[in-house]
Amino acid sequence: MEFAEVVRRRRMVRDYDPDRPVPAEVRDRLLAHAIRAPSAGFSQGWAFLVLETDAERAAFWAATTGEGTPDRWLTRMRRAPLLVVPFSCKDAYLDRYAEPDKGWTDRDEARWPVPYWDVDTGMAALLMLLTAVDEGLGACFFGVPGERVAALRAAFGVPDTHRPVGVVAVGYPGDGDRRSPSLRRGRRGVDEVVHRGRW
Repeated sequence: MEFAEVVRRRRMVRDYDPDRPVPAEVRDRLLAHAIRAPSAGFSQGWAFLVLETDAERAAFWAATTGEGTPDRWLTRMRRAPLLVVPFSCKDAYLDRYAEPDKGWTDRDEARWPVPYWDVDTGMAALLMLLTAVDEGLGACFFGVPGERVAALRAAFGVPDTHRPVGVVAVGYPGDGDRRSPSLRRGRRGVDEVVHRGRW
């Protein structure tokens, strides 16, 4: 598929065929492409928790959602056969920029105008989303509620040095996948968001 077509077709898929697992070679390509994302200082301060088995996915949903009857969104999202949780590691960046070739002599977080550890890990997630489209699959990026991060860490032994920037659900689109009502707002045009030379 041409790159422009991949970008045009990228959307968030919110329902999956539970009977069609993601082939291992496709999963491996998703992850191989993710680590091609740019990272400040080539810090590569990311890690990816891959959840494929029924037990792993059930543990994820138990840790990250409340009790009670799941709503329509959660019911459909739970059908995704593959979940990849991208984690960012701030320490990797602070350590890297304290190395001699970067010129900083400390690990002062105040030097960073934005948390590039999260930005770079988000770009890695985007490469997974684009790869899923190229492979004929659907994918959705969604967040882990802040109050559930500790439970996620506990369920999977994630160290405190790593923070989830979201979750990438991947699979073949299911029959219940429909366009989000949010899309009725329409996509903002280039002329609405681009400022040439001056705001």
